[in-house]
Amino acid sequence: MADQQALDEVVRFTSELIRIDTSNFGGGDCRERPAAEYAAERLAEADLEPILLERTAGRTNVVARIEGTDPAADALLVHGHLDVVPAQAADWSVDPFSGEVRDGVVWGRGAVDMKNMDAMILAVVRAWAREGVRPRRDIVVAFTADEEASAVDGSGFLADHHPELFEGCTEGVGESGAFTFHDGTGRHLYPVAAGERGTAWLKLTARGRAGHGSKVNEENAVTRLAAAVTRIGEHQWPLRLTPTVSAALTELAVLYGIEPDLTEVDLLLDKLGPAARLVEATVRNSANPTMLNAGYKVNVIPGEAVAFVDGRFLYGTEDEFRATLDRLTGPDVDWEFHHREVALQAPLDSPTYARMRAAVEEFAPEGHVVPFCMSGGTDAKQFSRLGITGYGFAPLKLPEDLDYQALFHGVDERVPVEALHFGVQVLDRFLRTA
Repeated sequence: MADQQALDEVVRFTSELIRIDTSNFGGGDCRERPAAEYAAERLAEADLEPILLERTAGRTNVVARIEGTDPAADALLVHGHLDVVPAQAADWSVDPFSGEVRDGVVWGRGAVDMKNMDAMILAVVRAWAREGVRPRRDIVVAFTADEEASAVDGSGFLADHHPELFEGCTEGVGESGAFTFHDGTGRHLYPVAAGERGTAWLKLTARGRAGHGSKVNEENAVTRLAAAVTRIGEHQWPLRLTPTVSAALTELAVLYGIEPDLTEVDLLLDKLGPAARLVEATVRNSANPTMLNAGYKVNVIPGEAVAFVDGRFLYGTEDEFRATLDRLTGPDVDWEFHHREVALQAPLDSPTYARMRAAVEEFAPEGHVVPFCMSGGTDAKQFSRLGITGYGFAPLKLPEDLDYQALFHGVDERVPVEALHFGVQVLDRFLRTA
């Protein structure tokens, strides 16, 4: 079990990492190097040999390997990203980069996404060094840049240009899983991610005939774009169940004493109540218009208009997603991928998933571990290029009045000290047995 020093260090490391502003504004506007150097120093103090790697100056990644006792065993990747989304200080009740620890809570941008997990990894690795612990299988630790944008400077760069660092890795664990989900009835659910929807950020371009705003114009690019955007925004995507989502619905239904009828999914979701939030965003593909750009003067009809759409597709449905976008955009609007990444699916009958479940249940015996699919994506997508199967496992035991999912990219992001202590203990137990 993790020692008291590990429990103290996970709080300190979370706070100190938050104080290092690694806001990722997109377009390459971020500098993770100070946080990467911080992590590398903590690893070096644990007698490891971290490697710092950059595709772009200042966009730094850290990789280190812990040798296991069984050289024949497959290696396990444990990863977390160092960048965070920006924060508007005026909206917060504390300085978002203060890392303030107050009333048993650590405050600041990255407290849940995901400098808390980075701190857990560091605390566990250092505890092992003090105890002389070696895991059964090799464990590769990676702290990445650029996850909050395209990952081109982070996990994508590592997977494409430094695959040798991940030799032998067949599975990986990363962010967003094994957190307490309170269903409002007193049950504590712990969803472990075993899948991700694919990322399809789209650029739509409508072209027409430029002209005077007072004239009749049936080739108006703005009108064409607006019609396509409306069709996309109003489209009702059909139900598509992946194995992970089917398993999640079935396990939740059994837990609540409901007939797990997967032919009436919408009705089943209604019966699940608040627990439906874990799966409702992943029973369909989605496409949400998010940005518009057209024109330069009110009395000039532009020849071009552009929109951006945040699309997500389930495992095995990308061809259907593409065909639907072709139909919805129509003949007058072209679309292309602004950014695309694969959908993921991980097995639920693996020994690794069973060990994650067991580790959570040991420290939260009142909890119910269930699988789920992430509606968004993580660095697991890029690491999948190396044949690494990814799970979401960043354990936290949370109070009922803290909405974990709302804190992602939200105002007043924070994490309780006790949640960090739980996370270190669960992560330590899982990795010792992994």
